[in-house]
Amino acid sequence: MSLARSFGAVVSGVAGQIVVVEVDHSQGLPTVGVVGLPDASVNEARHRVRTALGNQNLKWPKGRVTISLSPAEVRKQGAGLDLAIAMGVLGVTGQIPATALTTTVFVGELGLDGSIRQVPGALPATVAAAQAGFTSVVVPKDNNLHCSVVPGIKVVSYSTLTHVIQGLVHGAESLLPDVDSPIEPEFILDLSDVLGQQQARWALEIAAIGSHNMLMVGAPGVGKTLLAERLPGILPKLDDHESLEVTSIHAIAGTLAGRGSITVPPFEAPHHSSSLSAIVGSVHGQRVNPGSITKAHHGVLFLDEAPEFARNVVEVLRQPLESGQIVLNRSHWRGVLPARFQLLMAANPCPCGNSSPETRQECTCPSITRRNYAQRLSGPLLDRMDINISMPHVASTELGDNSATVALRVKEARERTRWRLQDSPWQVNALVPASQLLAKFQPTVGGQELLDAFRRKSGGLRGAHRILRVAWSIADLAGHQQPDRNDIAMAIHLRERPGMLTA
Repeated sequence: MSLARSFGAVVSGVAGQIVVVEVDHSQGLPTVGVVGLPDASVNEARHRVRTALGNQNLKWPKGRVTISLSPAEVRKQGAGLDLAIAMGVLGVTGQIPATALTTTVFVGELGLDGSIRQVPGALPATVAAAQAGFTSVVVPKDNNLHCSVVPGIKVVSYSTLTHVIQGLVHGAESLLPDVDSPIEPEFILDLSDVLGQQQARWALEIAAIGSHNMLMVGAPGVGKTLLAERLPGILPKLDDHESLEVTSIHAIAGTLAGRGSITVPPFEAPHHSSSLSAIVGSVHGQRVNPGSITKAHHGVLFLDEAPEFARNVVEVLRQPLESGQIVLNRSHWRGVLPARFQLLMAANPCPCGNSSPETRQECTCPSITRRNYAQRLSGPLLDRMDINISMPHVASTELGDNSATVALRVKEARERTRWRLQDSPWQVNALVPASQLLAKFQPTVGGQELLDAFRRKSGGLRGAHRILRVAWSIADLAGHQQPDRNDIAMAIHLRERPGMLTA
């Protein structure tokens, strides 16, 4: 009897998890058993690995072979364990020293000819390997470009099983990624395309500084969508940790083709006919498909024509807006997906879009229709919107600052925010908890008096806390040491709901 151990990785939710592959060879009938909750694709790996070894002139052990995948209680899916299983078989037969398998994680699918093929979960697997303390990871060549950005671990790629042996034992050179292959650039829309709407542009800038949620209400054609699509262009670039998280999510979602590592905050704009599972995510067997709120992690989720979304789809956003995550409970899977996003919503004032006082056309909607339309967005959801803007028809063709100029102001304001929050785990005003907000980040005396008056009038603590957060963003933009009375007054004004929402 002999035993060998190698290491692979699978994806659980949107994170990688290390899997210990143990291969046991003993006397008996020539059978192959795979244990440890494998799905069909993992169970079929025994056929792919055995054929691949034969076509590479490598030996398959005679007798009984048992392949154990640990931890046994975690379901394994996908073909990414093929390479790790093959290395375990090579170790148990002595074709590769066992010492060569102790510090490396193997990720990749095997072709029947022994070639190593791309898998969607290579990046989160590499992150998991680095966090677990492994020194190197073997990934397919097509995954190398993304995986090589993970710090603290050596990423190598080989073309075939024979090439892997030569690399681990004899030091053969790793394959380099195709750096000449075209990578789709991250195209950013510019604010200079927006005519007029100076108040809305300023409100968008405040939203960008503090990562505040924002609702825009206006007739069709006033520029709501145009403005929302340009928010990523004024947001700071993702840091290395955020970029890894976002790139891993989009790799698992299958939306990374033709793109390098994502460095710009993602912008997700699902259609109003999207289903609940498309927004929150779905689980098929053990495969998790991230929804729009997870794909918008560290970025922007934009709901255009927000009242047209199904009520249950819109209301499901309330919990992730507070917690920054979505918990999925299914019959065979339970997990937590990240969902720290900035919410932008756009709405017409009524179904026909003409109830705005600035429009020259007459509204044809009955009052009950307008009321029902407004009530499609619930009070608890609207209470989580920090900034509400009513956008009039464009009366001026004046051009405002371009995205580069606004982005510089946003960056400077965020630097003031980070300096103030340097001893805390938060980086933007919207994330500061209410307890810390009231204890450490109070406004001036005049500002506090105005805020107290608002709280007594409205009776809501959440609204007062959100007003204070927005006031801090306004103060950071202006360079104030504390939000003064004018900053609080502007924040209160920004929170006032447009007329169609108070009907």
